[in-house]
Amino acid sequence: MVSSASEEAGIGKSLEGVSKGQQMENGTPLTSPPYWDSDDDGGPKPVELYGKYTWKIDKFSQINKRELRSNVFEVGGYKWYILIYPQGCDVSSHLSLFLCVANHDNLLPGWSHLAQFTISVVNKDPKKSKYSDTLHHFWKKEHDWGWKKFMDLSKVVDGFLDSDTLIIKAQVQVIMERADRPFHCLDFQYRRELVRVYLTDVEKICHHFVAERRGKLGKFIGDKARWSSFCAFWLGIDQNSRRRMSREKSDRILKMVVKNFFIEKEVTSTLVMDSLYSGLKALVGQSNGQTGKGKHLDAVEQTVPIVSMENDMFVLVDDVLILLERAVLEPFPPKDEKGPQNHTNEDTSGEDTNRDSIQRDERLLTELGRQTIEIFVFAHIFSKIEVAYEEAVALKKLEELSTEEAV
Repeated sequence: MVSSASEEAGIGKSLEGVSKGQQMENGTPLTSPPYWDSDDDGGPKPVELYGKYTWKIDKFSQINKRELRSNVFEVGGYKWYILIYPQGCDVSSHLSLFLCVANHDNLLPGWSHLAQFTISVVNKDPKKSKYSDTLHHFWKKEHDWGWKKFMDLSKVVDGFLDSDTLIIKAQVQVIMERADRPFHCLDFQYRRELVRVYLTDVEKICHHFVAERRGKLGKFIGDKARWSSFCAFWLGIDQNSRRRMSREKSDRILKMVVKNFFIEKEVTSTLVMDSLYSGLKALVGQSNGQTGKGKHLDAVEQTVPIVSMENDMFVLVDDVLILLERAVLEPFPPKDEKGPQNHTNEDTSGEDTNRDSIQRDERLLTELGRQTIEIFVFAHIFSKIEVAYEEAVALKKLEELSTEEAV
């Protein structure tokens, strides 16, 4: 709803009010959203917890107030407002900008809101608009969060003022976090924007983790004497014991996955979590013999899994001796060749190409998540087997010493 503008300098008005997330790309409805947006986990979905707000500040150059607040808007069931310091907050010559919880004094004790948000100051040339993203846990002592040095005031006149009007936009995604398993964080529209900026960072995080775990497994195999001893130990165990040692409760592992990868205040954590959420769903789908919905799952469906899910258990799909070598040698998914981009979608090559790009990125996120969870599960199960092996070796040495002493 558009509010009337005041004649007083610096009094703002909402241009668009609050708009909720929609499955759109360049104004075109996405008729087949990724299957991870069709979750059935219960509770509100990310699309219901996402919103945008636009604030138009007239006569910006005439503002003589220390601070200025936008109207209150609601996203994710919570009330917010934007706070700016036109001459800087504890800094000089900078525009300071914050997102604030509107009614924090009236909320119940112990309240907290986890939210990822992007705030932008709009330039006449969209490619030059200034964006900043962050992830923050709002609570009693941190009910506002943002940037003291959002941008240099000297740059505001460089295309950011249109007839002395400054336009500020906010995108807010409230996140319902879980500690027990990877959770879905981002509305599809907002994720598309963040993917353009941070996909390369997500790749690095997943690749680093997978490479580190593979390196440890490869080092184990590379020690010929130890590998030979381990093979003899494993083959000497009865079938039932091998089967029992080749599985683990899924809830125990998934808790560790969340703890390892969801880092508060790390802006890429939500994309990583969405990747793991999608990868887990793909892994469950493979285990149940389901095929995905849409071309973005083709690469996942063509992979041969290392682990599967049976009810509430992760289970190795083959003998650990065979899977060890596969886990070490499985190739990474192809890298994103575009590299980091800005928030503005500069793809002008047409709707079909844009849709192909969306599918390619979603497919890459899913495969990164699937492979990361698989190697996490496999490394965890193998570490338990390795402990049993080390205990058997120690016991054998103890028996040999006892025999020598007896002689």
